[in-house]
Amino acid sequence: GGIVVTESLRVGGDRFDENITRFIRKEYNLAIGEQTAESIKISIANCLPSQQKEETMAIKGRDLVHGLPRQIEITDRNVAKAIEETVNMIIEGIRQVLEKTPPELSADIIDRGITLTGGGALLKGLPELITKKTLIPAYVADSPLECVAIGTGKALEDIDKLRSSGSLIGASRRRDRKVW
Repeated sequence: GGIVVTESLRVGGDRFDENITRFIRKEYNLAIGEQTAESIKISIANCLPSQQKEETMAIKGRDLVHGLPRQIEITDRNVAKAIEETVNMIIEGIRQVLEKTPPELSADIIDRGITLTGGGALLKGLPELITKKTLIPAYVADSPLECVAIGTGKALEDIDKLRSSGSLIGASRRRDRKVW
């Protein structure tokens, strides 16, 4: 097994936090910090919010009009709107990789599905939305936060093979490279 197709996306967990921060600033005139945005993402962010039961969260920040502390309540539906563009970028990146995948590997992808790794994989509803949009089952890896370290360890075990195949070219400059 080696790298067959890659697509580079400048998208990650921090981008979701930025989306949430920007949305709350624009919609509520409220400035929040990075930790608050991450807490929102972890607690109620959902790519497919329930139409029956709305989740809410009270958040505190600084009112941009008066400069005073203020508390608001935000819903999972609002957070879904905030992160929608970034989620769509991820899905489009997956589609681009699938379009470039050699036909003989497409059967493997259909049989095995798409495995999501990293912190973004923990975003509620992301696997289901990817499955819905690509018609290919998507799953979260067993240890999504450790996958990069585990993969790096395996790559280091075969570093000579990687060097000879040219797979290491530019790797140190491309932290955002996604391999599907």
